[in-house]
Amino acid sequence: MGRLDNKVAIITGATSGMGRAAAELFAQEGAKVVAVGTNPKRLQALEDLRDPSIVPLKADVSSAKDWDRIVACALDSFGKVNVLVNNAGLSLGPHGVLDTTEEEWDRIMDVDLKGCWLGMKACIPHIIEQGGGSVVNTSSTGGLMGGIADGGSAAYAAAKGGVRILSKHAANEFGKQGVRVNSVHPGTTMTGGSGGNYSQEQIEAFTRMLAAETPLNMLAAEPIDIAYLYLYLASEEARFVTGAEFVIDGGLTSH
Repeated sequence: MGRLDNKVAIITGATSGMGRAAAELFAQEGAKVVAVGTNPKRLQALEDLRDPSIVPLKADVSSAKDWDRIVACALDSFGKVNVLVNNAGLSLGPHGVLDTTEEEWDRIMDVDLKGCWLGMKACIPHIIEQGGGSVVNTSSTGGLMGGIADGGSAAYAAAKGGVRILSKHAANEFGKQGVRVNSVHPGTTMTGGSGGNYSQEQIEAFTRMLAAETPLNMLAAEPIDIAYLYLYLASEEARFVTGAEFVIDGGLTSH
């Protein structure tokens, strides 16, 4: 038996990095997965897996209409929704409070925070219909502390901090209906995702700096490290876990 047998999961940001690792791991553990992304080539790569347990879908998480399509895809393909993993995220560069543009601020908030809210708004009623389930919201160490933890992006830190508190609010609002909501706070992870306007030199310097500050002295987590935490929170093993924040950062935020 798999740890997610008979569960249907929606995973956003599922075409690369942590989301892709989670989509494949969930399917291996018995789940049916709607894997949401925006990159056509990466969506095609998921199609090429020819795994009937994974349905790739192009959608924009910042659009309420697209969330209607995402939920409809899950219901049409698999008949229900038990698990939501709000993993899609965006960072556009190392911009502080004064040099962040209004356009950059709005775009990051739309994807990282509004997208998380829209996902819960669209999915939680269906999760309640199934007697409860799990929502996993991806925040960041940048949602816990400023400075180096967020790569210097004020908007990203603000959005991810919002995800943390929004998760706690939802956990309180829907706990009595059987919906568990938790936030995950990865440190540096080799996601291969959209690094925005960071140069390769900036990324390498930032990663070395974090490694020096990390007790485990590892350059970064692998996507599968985060996916296993998602798996635990999505499974019945975490049936008494809600409103919590799970830091997976090699010890970075421990000092």
